[in-house]
Amino acid sequence: MFEFKTKTKQLAIALTLLGAILWVVGFALNGSSSHDAGHGHDAHLTEEVHIDARYDAHAEEAHDDHSYGLHTEEADEYPGEAHASMIAAYGSDQVNEVHDTHAEEAHADHIDNSEDTYHTEGHNAHDSHAAHQIANRPWSALYVAAIFFFGLGIGQLFFLGIQYVAQAGWSAGLLRLMEAQSFTIIAPLLVIAILSILGFGHVHHMFHWMAEGIHIDGHDNFDPIIAGKRGFLNPTFFTIRILVYIGGWVWAAKTLRKYSLMSDTGDGVLMWKKNRGVAAAFTVFYAVTSSTSAWDFIMSIDAHWFSTLFGWYTFSGMFVSSFAALIFLTLYMKGQGLMEWVNENHLHDLGKFMFAFSVFWTYLWFSQFVLIWYANIPEEVTYYMQRFEQYKVPFFTMLVLNFVLPVLAVLSRPAKRIPGTVVMAAVFVLVGHYMDHYVMIMPGTVGSHYGFGLVELGPILFFAGLHIYVVLSSVAKAPLLHKNHPMITESKNFHQ
Repeated sequence: MFEFKTKTKQLAIALTLLGAILWVVGFALNGSSSHDAGHGHDAHLTEEVHIDARYDAHAEEAHDDHSYGLHTEEADEYPGEAHASMIAAYGSDQVNEVHDTHAEEAHADHIDNSEDTYHTEGHNAHDSHAAHQIANRPWSALYVAAIFFFGLGIGQLFFLGIQYVAQAGWSAGLLRLMEAQSFTIIAPLLVIAILSILGFGHVHHMFHWMAEGIHIDGHDNFDPIIAGKRGFLNPTFFTIRILVYIGGWVWAAKTLRKYSLMSDTGDGVLMWKKNRGVAAAFTVFYAVTSSTSAWDFIMSIDAHWFSTLFGWYTFSGMFVSSFAALIFLTLYMKGQGLMEWVNENHLHDLGKFMFAFSVFWTYLWFSQFVLIWYANIPEEVTYYMQRFEQYKVPFFTMLVLNFVLPVLAVLSRPAKRIPGTVVMAAVFVLVGHYMDHYVMIMPGTVGSHYGFGLVELGPILFFAGLHIYVVLSSVAKAPLLHKNHPMITESKNFHQ
């Protein structure tokens, strides 16, 4: 049985605390720099307004005094007589020409003033949007990490359910690790839910569809496209869906774990059958919610854009990442001298799953990209244009890490049976899919104001510490061997 040692606990807690501190410090630094930039801009605008006011007052005074050299006090008092005398003195053609010139200049001044007003208002709107994007960065970094670590848990929860539904025997010796990893969904889900609630309160502006008045015709923020999606993207229904996700997923994780532990002291076959029923219900539930949650959590950030492949694409990334995390956990337990029934054949199968779903993820990525690129529909291609123009380095680095390197690393059969090679591929996958979530989320929330600093590093360490603590605590609470599982003998003797 695994013992969660004090030093390991302290390390996990230290990572969590360090991550929280780094994020708070980064948040404060981001807020102060954003405030200073905004304050400086406001002062600049105020100065421009005063200059324009002085210029307008001076121009008006000059116009009243001189009136282009043609108006006099007498003309102001007797406009009809003054006009007649001007015609007599200068001729009607010259007077009319002067009047036409006045009209043209007045019209030009009006256009210039209108353009200045338009550009000033547009400039102010742009700066307001940029300020929101800068302010979004700490929240977005926290959100990216929450989504990524949530994927490590939900992917293994789904895989755990599949083992029961498919009546798999080879994996019976690994089920306790899958159960432990499944419990890591709780903390990220709570963070995701809290961030959503804060969005409703306009604490951050990550979700454009949550903006005040976005659905109200005539409001300054009115968006007809988002208004057309109000039936789905509204606070009430969104909150209900999140509660349904949390309820269904957490119920499945806890119930599968409960019957698994009961089998150690009871009828293993009966508990296995109960878990099979739970798993069957969960896999159907997850088949739907894996897509709808991807729409809610990620795709709704770019509320004008949509892709029918997005749910599958997001699922595949989370699924393959969860295999990478399971490989680390399995080899860690082997390194502790535990789980002697797990051999190179089990590692080979885990490597095959990671390899296969890396290819599957790439297939979905290419399918989504090439269809949008070939169709060249403006409202679709803008999604990739922004990423090509502003996120070129992380975008293409992510492709290399998620496909090229892991596939080359574990392409051959012998490579999948070498722990060091499989671990290297797992590192590529984890880093690559964090970057994938980064590229999916950050362009819609921070635009070009992205980077990697304290606010990005902090949440990674925070959730990594929580992940380690939750997984190892769960593993330490029960025997690693699911001893009364009806197929445990098959797992012990597994070879290929």
